[in-house]
Amino acid sequence: MPRELSAYHRQVAATNRAAILDAAADLFLEAGYDSTSLARVAERAGVSRATLFKQFPTKAELFEATLLSAGGTASGELVDPSAADFSAGLVTIGLAYVELLNRPRMEDLIRTLIGEGRRFPELQARTFDLGTLPVMATLGRYLRAANAAGTATVDDPGTAAAQFLGMISTIVFWPRLIHGGYSLTAGETRDVVQEATRTIVARFGN
Repeated sequence: MPRELSAYHRQVAATNRAAILDAAADLFLEAGYDSTSLARVAERAGVSRATLFKQFPTKAELFEATLLSAGGTASGELVDPSAADFSAGLVTIGLAYVELLNRPRMEDLIRTLIGEGRRFPELQARTFDLGTLPVMATLGRYLRAANAAGTATVDDPGTAAAQFLGMISTIVFWPRLIHGGYSLTAGETRDVVQEATRTIVARFGN
């Protein structure tokens, strides 16, 4: 039976992981996936190669973790909205999703994934489960809670979540990858979220 790590060693491991992910994000964006080696990441992070390899045996795994880390939240998890007001909860989660999409690193890392994924089989083979991002996991829980509370009837939360987030990202995020000068004001962004919310509520709300 493996020995449980002490609080000190858990803290050291967490600190090392954060340094590795931060260094990896910088290098992936500076040099691209191809020119970023695990050895360079270890050097930039100030950790040994053995420490890095223990947490991330392959570059594709490190890139996936970097992408998911960029989509995290300051507190680690979002507070689940109350399912009593289906519309208000969707707006809260939708705005949190916009905040995630507006992070410069998220945009640039997605661009790297799209641009280089086809060239590197090990990167393409990874399953980038963006559903593990806190805001998306929160949306899934919220739809199930609204269904249980009777404020919505959502037989397929996965499909409903994809529809909601798709309506937002299609206007807020994806055009930026094609048109460098594309931007929305805070008011326009909120209108996008509210319109997506009205559509979902009209379809699934009770």
